[in-house]
Amino acid sequence: MTEKQDHLQTEPSYLVYDDDCPVCRTWCTDAFPDESAGVVLVDARKDSALMDEITAAGLDIDQGMVLKVGDTLHYASDAAREATLRSRRGGIRGAVNRVVFGSQAIARISYPVGRAFRNGLLRVLGIPFIKNLENRR
Repeated sequence: MTEKQDHLQTEPSYLVYDDDCPVCRTWCTDAFPDESAGVVLVDARKDSALMDEITAAGLDIDQGMVLKVGDTLHYASDAAREATLRSRRGGIRGAVNRVVFGSQAIARISYPVGRAFRNGLLRVLGIPFIKNLENRR
């Protein structure tokens, strides 16, 4: 095992997503049903030091999920790609995730489509946006 692989398996990563969004919640909890893959799910709607860090970095959580690996914040399509690479999900769902988000080029195209769907779904369901950048303290 290389030093990088060992680092990925021993240090947890944190996937920050919108738990009130049915699509986001389903995707994240399906890809990471427990912490066995070393990914901890974090609800962006709950106050946390990590959300403070994301906001301070100027990342709009309504426009993209965040995956924190070590000191690096991966955002939007990059976060989806990095999370997919860490997911141990098998079967058809895992295969679809790897096709849709496993490649950086494809993720850059597919992620904005998913984000637009999420934002439209929140509007239809009457779920408010997080607005972390507007709600800075």
